[in-house]
Order: sequence, then structure tokens, then C-alpha cells
Amino acid sequence: MSIEFREGRIDSGDGRLLERAMNEEMAVVYDGKGLDGADMPTAGPAELNPPAGRFIVGYEDGRAVCCGGIKRLADGICELKRMYVVPDARGRGVARALLVELEGQARALGYSVARLDTGPRQPAARHLYESAGYAPIGNFNANPIATFFGEKRLT
Repeated sequence: MSIEFREGRIDSGDGRLLERAMNEEMAVVYDGKGLDGADMPTAGPAELNPPAGRFIVGYEDGRAVCCGGIKRLADGICELKRMYVVPDARGRGVARALLVELEGQARALGYSVARLDTGPRQPAARHLYESAGYAPIGNFNANPIATFFGEKRLT
């Protein structure tokens, strides 16, 4: 497996297509609850596109297979958002490669701490985050769906 990561946008191109697929999948997983609902933490173009944030798309053999973003929370602290891997690329280490890439880019942007969350119906995501060193913390973003909130020092 070889994934090439490129800067993308959450609101256009392959980034938008992947983000849309993730939203559709999460609406099914969480019984119609959309990621862009009024009570959900924000993670749109204003947060994930430059200059405020960063959004990347991963390509395997020229095909977009994953995406994720970096959202600024406070000085030195970011949140990893909108991590998504297309279904037929799962189980092969793509999500772990995406997480490592996002952490590296967060470090390059000057962040020393990364946070993230996931819901109860995504046990594989929680396992990935915990195995990558994310320790449980309190609910830092008021996400009404999430049950795991994690934090990792990047330095």
C-alpha cells in the first residue's frame, strides 16, 4: 500500500466528494444525525481550509481513498476532523497512514497537542486512536454523538 497525500479542500474536488460520502455514511450509522447539524461542532471550509486549517486527500494509484483535516482550537492545540476512508480501502492500514500524516502536518503547523473524537458506533476508529496513543479526555467540543474524546502530545 502506498498512499500519496496532497493538499485538498473540504468544499471542492476530491475532498468534497469524500466529505460528502462520509456525511452520508455517518447519517446512516447515526440514524439520520448529520455531521453538519446545528448542534454539531463546526468543521467546514472556514475551519479546515487555509489559512485557518488544513485539509488533505490521500490517493492510491491515482484514486482518492481518504481525507482528513486539521482545525485550530487554541495556541498549540488542534483537532483532527473529518477523517474518512472509502469502504473498499479499509482494513489495509490506510486510516493509520492518514492519522500519521495528519499528525505530521499538525506538527509542521506548530501544534504540540492533537485532539479528536469518535462515536459509539465506530469501534474501529476508537481502537485506532487508542492504539496510536490518544488518551481519553473530557468532552472538549460538545459533540453530542461522540463518546470517546482523545488527546495526544505531538512533541
